[in-house]
Amino acid sequence: MYHKYPSLMEQVVRRQNIDEAVQAVKRNKGAAGIDNMTVNEIEVHIDKYFVPLREKLLNGTYKPQPVKRVEIPKPNGKVRKLGIPVVRDRVIQQAIRQVIEPLIDPHFMTNSHGFRPGRSTHSALKQCVSYYEEGYRVVVDCDLKECFDTLNHDKLIYYLEQFIQDKMIIKVVRKFLLAGVIDLSGEYVKSKTGAPQGGVLSPLLSNVYLHELDKELANRGHRFVRYADDFVIFVKSKRAGERVLESVTKFIEKDLKLIVNTEKSKVGSPARLKFLSCLMFQVNGTYRFIPTKEAKQKFKRSLKKLTSRKRPGTFEEIVQQINRVTRGWINYFGLGFIKGFIKEIEQWLHHRLRQLILKRWKKPKTIIRKLTSYGLDMESAKRVAFSRKKYWRLSKTHEVHKVITTKRLQQWGLVTLSQLTESAYARY
Repeated sequence: MYHKYPSLMEQVVRRQNIDEAVQAVKRNKGAAGIDNMTVNEIEVHIDKYFVPLREKLLNGTYKPQPVKRVEIPKPNGKVRKLGIPVVRDRVIQQAIRQVIEPLIDPHFMTNSHGFRPGRSTHSALKQCVSYYEEGYRVVVDCDLKECFDTLNHDKLIYYLEQFIQDKMIIKVVRKFLLAGVIDLSGEYVKSKTGAPQGGVLSPLLSNVYLHELDKELANRGHRFVRYADDFVIFVKSKRAGERVLESVTKFIEKDLKLIVNTEKSKVGSPARLKFLSCLMFQVNGTYRFIPTKEAKQKFKRSLKKLTSRKRPGTFEEIVQQINRVTRGWINYFGLGFIKGFIKEIEQWLHHRLRQLILKRWKKPKTIIRKLTSYGLDMESAKRVAFSRKKYWRLSKTHEVHKVITTKRLQQWGLVTLSQLTESAYARY
């Protein structure tokens, strides 16, 4: 008996798949696009327009709206350009991704780690360590300039067609690529190349494109690790590395039509050349990665801003924000040697919080009342309250430490950084 299997686009527009996409977009939150619709409004919108939306996707007439250009400042003073699609387009992209990613991802190589289920920066760094331990002690760091923005549309569609033969999916994906941008001045700009950073499909599409690079490097027998558009090749000598950098640059620019940033591309030791904000490090014969000096400074700056004495918000809100930042940072860098740094930053953070608490109590009578309620004797409490010392110096005094203990900070909701680090070590 003959069974007609649903096309991929028919799978995309199934109500259950669309509903799952709506929930995923709501979980990811994110800013509104050019139509100002928020993620909280999308469910009602999809309910109302589901039938015509479904028809437009099935017959290929769906028309995405231009993305909204936003610029995110980088630590080096430059900006990262993002394109924010409207929420409805994010839902459609998510619905397409849910159907095609399981078909495409199994074809990718084990050397590719970015934006893939079950893979992460940790799996990328572990693979780097394994190559280093095998004796490949020189790394070729090839920097792609504005990779997302320079992907060639015709090549991308051709590469995508190697995995997906559904004409309507291909047609709608091409429309997303050509949707254009509303720039910061409000002007419409055509999209001649690239997949906007901020688009739900863009990470998958960039992996489809750079899979061609992976295949070429594998065919040449290279040991390499790629995370999105960051990739490194491990070789045994600097001379070999320079030859590899030259030949790989030619392939990338001639065959993939991408630009290699020759100023940033280097050959050297992974102990000096960073990959994913980390450097190779050895302790007692064990190789791991450590955060770069810049990554540590950025982390400290974030915590300093969150614990500013002038900032608004309740203490509970501040602690929740701190916990989010510390969890994220330690989850990212927890594979490396960070215990010493975390111990140092934790003591500093506790001083910052004690200082913030004292500043918020402000008046001597409030300070006395609070300190005595936490068990400090009246004389010591008065000594703190009427001291001429600044809040930072007061936060380091024996009296303040005696009552605003580390344990009390934890009771008030602060997650212990050292415990987070220990659990990160245990996982890896």
